[in-house]
Amino acid sequence: MNALGIVGVVFAVVAALIHVYIFALESLLWSRPATQRTFGVRDERDAEVLRPMAYNQGFYNLFLAIGALVGVVLMLTGTRGDAGFAVTLFALGSMLLAALVLVTSNRRMLRAALVQGAAPALALAFLVSGVLTA
Repeated sequence: MNALGIVGVVFAVVAALIHVYIFALESLLWSRPATQRTFGVRDERDAEVLRPMAYNQGFYNLFLAIGALVGVVLMLTGTRGDAGFAVTLFALGSMLLAALVLVTSNRRMLRAALVQGAAPALALAFLVSGVLTA
């Protein structure tokens, strides 16, 4: 793996960690007022209504993170490098597309979409560039 690929792997791990953090907020720490404020939830009644959706959505983020990490491990071990690359691209692409859906559904979510989508976008750019220049 060349230097561009290594930088891509670093950004892929960062993207996965961000999505694990989002999972923790949505699925494990939802009842905390600070978490609810992070997601713009104004009162406890709204938080309770949104709890099942947030819980479910958190697991989507966790599964994307696991996909990215499994793909990275497969790439780095070398035994299943092509499969790892494909899994990583799929997970990162899904993260990036989810960020685009977020911002297109509500322009006020631009900051959240950038947090969610910047690392996967950079990872994709570096990983693909690494393959193209290898």
